[in-house]
Amino acid sequence: MTVSICWFRRNLRLADNAALSAALSGSTVVVPVFIHRDAERPHDPGATSLAWLYHSLASLDASLRERGSGLTTRAGTPAAELARIAQECGASRVHCQRDWTPSGIAEETAVRDVLASVGVRLVVSEGQLLVTPDAVATRAGGPFRVFTPYFKAFNSIWEPPALLPAPVSLPRPTRMPVSSGPVSPRPGTPDIARWWTVGEDAAASRVGRFVSGALHAYASDRDRMDLHGTSELSASLAWGEISPSQVMAASLGAGDVAQPFVRQLAWREFSHHVLHYFPHTLDAPLRERFSAFPWCHDDAGVSAWQSGMTGYPLVDAGMRQLLTTGWMHNRVRLVCGSFLTKHLLQPWQTGAAFFEARLADYDPAANTFNWQWVAGCGADAAPYFRVFNPVVQGARFDPDGAYVRSWVPELAGLDARWIHRPWQAPARELASAGVELGKTYPSPIIDHAEARERALAAFASIKQR
Repeated sequence: MTVSICWFRRNLRLADNAALSAALSGSTVVVPVFIHRDAERPHDPGATSLAWLYHSLASLDASLRERGSGLTTRAGTPAAELARIAQECGASRVHCQRDWTPSGIAEETAVRDVLASVGVRLVVSEGQLLVTPDAVATRAGGPFRVFTPYFKAFNSIWEPPALLPAPVSLPRPTRMPVSSGPVSPRPGTPDIARWWTVGEDAAASRVGRFVSGALHAYASDRDRMDLHGTSELSASLAWGEISPSQVMAASLGAGDVAQPFVRQLAWREFSHHVLHYFPHTLDAPLRERFSAFPWCHDDAGVSAWQSGMTGYPLVDAGMRQLLTTGWMHNRVRLVCGSFLTKHLLQPWQTGAAFFEARLADYDPAANTFNWQWVAGCGADAAPYFRVFNPVVQGARFDPDGAYVRSWVPELAGLDARWIHRPWQAPARELASAGVELGKTYPSPIIDHAEARERALAAFASIKQR
């Protein structure tokens, strides 16, 4: 009897899982395993992402049990726990999917070394991305810093892979290793089960609904936060409940209408490409001159931003949506990120750390990349001095105020003319809506025009240097 371990990481699915397929092809028995790290590393998933993980692991375990198996979960150091489980069940190989983050690759090295010391081989498969970050290069052989030429190169090498089916059954050992069970969500995290259906089947259903519906108006509706115009697949992709190849295949089946969405999938790939070649960007700006950027320190402003009490309805709606559901519409992420880094001149790392803790769809590469993009210090960040106007953005992409009313109920009675700028509403309009600025809803903590001028002056100062 040949025994292998399938070590699940960010590939919490049975279909199109190259690591699982490789384990099944060379073994008579496969032991599915997930390891909860007992010591957090920098930029590990935060509490909200781990709350999603809790439900995703439960779904994965149920799917495995339907096929005669089950998921063994342990808490500890992956290298030590995998070596221990391998010895318990007599496994000769451990199969896993590559995690292309710097910490993920370092972890694989540590696991490989420890397993080798007990005579067990680590076999690593791809599947986290459509193409590996090192497979795309400029003509000079270096990394890309601008998306459009990256996308052109990406398109020249990407080919649709053959999607792997989910196994019908899974052979299991006579005695399964002892499982410690999944780690429960921490108190105070969003009630994921209230807002989301989690797991591989849910992700597949979400793709189906998107491809048959919102994808056809994606080009025009994806920025509308008052509509369900996006795929809402980010958390499922982050935890690998569905592979990017599955999403790409389903999308391309809709024809040319899928191209704007394909660019977004490639943008996700680009973030991993940049992090692979510039791992320091997890903590430092890609554009070196931004190391001298004159950031301010405003604890009160940061607190208002974090709690959704800035006095700018669109910003506050986005932050409250994040706090409640673990997710925020992409266009609103840009507006909220711009507000923190450009209106308040707070370091982008402050925002990235807060999103790291609060996002259900947290991905180290995407989070870092997008925060640096909106702050102006990352790849493809031209014009880096762009300052989003929350009022203009709200009027354009939430024209009737439906999104703001959903998350800022104290403004629900305001007419659409004033919903994104209540401080400019006539007194009778405020009174009719039951709004008392400074009491029932805050006045703006900073004036947009003044904030913009201050931000442009700060950008000019580093340009001169």
